[in-house]
This record gives sequence, structure tokens and C-alpha cells, in this order.
Amino acid sequence: MIHEILPVGMLQCNCSIFGDEQSGEAIVIDPGAEIDRIRQILERHQWNVKAIIVTHGHIDHVAGASKLRALTGAPVYMNERDFEQLDLLPLQAAWLGVSTPERTEVDAPAKEGDVLQLGAAEFHILETPGHTQGSVSIWIPQENKLIAGDTLFRDSIGRTDLPGGNARQILSSIKTRLFNLPDDAAVIPGHGPETTIAREKRSNPFLQSL
Repeated sequence: MIHEILPVGMLQCNCSIFGDEQSGEAIVIDPGAEIDRIRQILERHQWNVKAIIVTHGHIDHVAGASKLRALTGAPVYMNERDFEQLDLLPLQAAWLGVSTPERTEVDAPAKEGDVLQLGAAEFHILETPGHTQGSVSIWIPQENKLIAGDTLFRDSIGRTDLPGGNARQILSSIKTRLFNLPDDAAVIPGHGPETTIAREKRSNPFLQSL
């Protein structure tokens, strides 16, 4: 499995592109912007996208999903509880001073217990509300990797002062869903550098009371 992480857009959202060398298929997570750069990676590896997963409905994670869906024909997966975030895209764009992106169609809900297959790897959907009501993380046990969206960061957690945010929920999601994963699991957050579950248990100042 090849994993390329591409920070995209003005907020440098970490777009993850996973490709299976045997099948030539790929899964793209959080195509927030710069679809041409994502396309170049796909073309370089000659990958066909089989799924697009959006961890939550904030503009910096979902703005490019419609274009990538049109380019690849791949279905978009997103949790139904964040559909209201798509309704707020014009407001989110105004906050950032950018044009409103085309709203993506969502082909399938990304919900707890769903598993997407890429080669031998399983992409498990974990519902982790708190940053938004429909936030999800993706656990890939064969890679020992967690794509955490904006739920968990290195030395921080997702903000909860935006529409749909809930501080109690995000702490519960981290404690009951993410901190049950292996300590040595790599965590790829929605922004910024990678970390591990163990490091955040030990050092994250927002989580010392968990």
C-alpha cells in the first residue's frame, strides 16, 4: 500500500491518497482543494479511484469533492449528520473570503461499522462526533494508521466553537473510540504533523484528564 499525504488549500488540509499496487485502485480522503495536484498523483501511479471519503463537512475538507467525483466517477462517502454542513458552505466561504465551491453529491453515508476494502486493507469508519456532529475517523488496521480528520491533532484537538461542535462529545469520541486503538498506531490528523495514539495519551494537554 502506498500512502501519499498532500496538504491542500489555504488551510493546508491533509488529503490522504491510498493506492493499492496490485489492483491499481485508490481511495482519496478529504479532497479539500487543489484537485489538479491530486489528479497528478493519481495519474503518476496510474490509479483508479474507487471511493472518496470526507471526514466532515467543513469547506477545507469537502470543497474539492464534487470536482474529484466528476473527474473519477468515484462515489463520495460522508456521514449524514454533516449534510447540514453542506448547507453552510456559502457561510463558510464568506468566513474565509473565498468563493463558494460546488456542493458535492453524497453517494453513500459513512457510518459506524462500514468497511471499505482497498486491496488487502480494510478502511473502518468510526463515528467520532464533536468537531461536527457527523465527523468520522478512518481506522486501517493492516496499515496501523488512523485518519483522524479534525478530531485529534498532534498536541491538540478539533475546535468545537463552530456550528455542530460539542466539547463534551469530542472528548468522549477520543476517549471511547480513538484511545482504544493500539498505542503505536500512527495518527494522520486533518492538519499538521503526524503523531501516535501513545504520544497524545502522554503529552496532549487537552486530554490529560481522560
